[in-house]
Amino acid sequence: MDALVEQVERSIRERRLFRRGRRIVVAVSGGVDSMVLLRMLHVLAPKYGWRLAVAHFNHQLRGRSSDADERLVRQTAKKLGLPFVGGRGDVRGFSRANKLSLEMGARRLRHDFLARAAARLKSGSIALAHHADDQVELFFLRIFRGSGGEGLSGMKWRNASPGDPKRALVRPLLDVSKSELEAFARDNKTAFRQDASNLRLDIRRNRIRRELLPLLRRDYQPALDRVVLRLMDIAGAEAEFVGHAARAWLKNRTAAAPVFSKASRRARFDELPAAVQRRCIQLQLLRRGIPAQYDLVEHLRCSPGKAVATTPELDAVLTPRGELRLRRARTVPRPGFKRSSGKGWVRARLDAKRGRIVFGGLEIRWNIVSRKPSFPPARKAGRELFDADAVGSEAILRHWQPGDRFQPIGMPSPVKLQDLFTNRKIPREQRHDLVVVTTGAGDLVWVEKLRISERFKLSKSTIRHLQWRWKRL
Repeated sequence: MDALVEQVERSIRERRLFRRGRRIVVAVSGGVDSMVLLRMLHVLAPKYGWRLAVAHFNHQLRGRSSDADERLVRQTAKKLGLPFVGGRGDVRGFSRANKLSLEMGARRLRHDFLARAAARLKSGSIALAHHADDQVELFFLRIFRGSGGEGLSGMKWRNASPGDPKRALVRPLLDVSKSELEAFARDNKTAFRQDASNLRLDIRRNRIRRELLPLLRRDYQPALDRVVLRLMDIAGAEAEFVGHAARAWLKNRTAAAPVFSKASRRARFDELPAAVQRRCIQLQLLRRGIPAQYDLVEHLRCSPGKAVATTPELDAVLTPRGELRLRRARTVPRPGFKRSSGKGWVRARLDAKRGRIVFGGLEIRWNIVSRKPSFPPARKAGRELFDADAVGSEAILRHWQPGDRFQPIGMPSPVKLQDLFTNRKIPREQRHDLVVVTTGAGDLVWVEKLRISERFKLSKSTIRHLQWRWKRL
């Protein structure tokens, strides 16, 4: 048996990823990773009595290439004598309708399809071909997003499907490198399809794979992959412990000695370690469907008893006992306070290359350019330039709220927006008329009359830039 197949077999056996005699749905895209996974599981299936089935979802994003992927997977399943289940969906239309990025829209449709396929075939396991290189890329993606320990732990060998919690997503290749999979495909003459979108450098993951990681391996740490995977394992274990401690404290409002206190008495919230405090707040926010961004968690943690805005309509208050309470935002319209369509905010989708939106008496036109801008960027009245990948796929337009903090370009750290207004001598009666823009996660990107945020400015590494033009109507 091939040495790599034996390695994968050990991972499956030691981690108990698949039970003997069970039906396994193998998600196969047609790329080298999933075609090799299918080949390996097909080799191992007789030994463990597994009954394999092949599932392929056509995202319809690459025209004839997507159809060719589907044909290859269907033909391979037929050649191996395995059942084939195909599905397809209008990812672009679904993403627009549900205000999702293409990546998130594709992910949701794909996982829903795989869960339905598994249910139809009476299978509890869906095999995915994520590998060690995917883990390393994900680590850096999440670093750039500011993820905590739980996010940095990466993908699990086995976890519940987002499409159906009764079905498990299983990743038997997480300790196998991409180069090993490619070598296996060459040696075993495994046919696969290349996805041309993997070569596009306007996609951040591709830039990490093709530019950042080779640089780090060559000039900084030859054993980068091993070091990162070890760090992910450590971060994941520690995050799991913090999460367990936070859930236990929330359930009992106590902290077990000797972890949190020298005595076995009831532990107060302010006696908990900061990591556990943060996780307690995160869990309570997530249970209420509120994104648990770091700045929001820290504002709540460091200001117990004070209202902190979570959305334009909703404030959150953390009691001294660590309980999260929500209440309607106490926003009192000032003279001249402008709203759009009866709402205090609007959402702008940035998936398309250009768009227009009107809010609070301000017309904004934007477009995304997929090339490096001139550096340093030229200043023009009524125009700002942002790093499009840093801003993300959506922006929220709203008015200033008490407690907003902003880091204008050139400043070393965020400060209260109210203090900036005071320093700029902007009259109080005008402050609630000014439009501010945030990311979908709530981070301030731009404030009318105050320019852009330091965090979203162009840099020499910017690939796509967002041009933002505005005028008062």
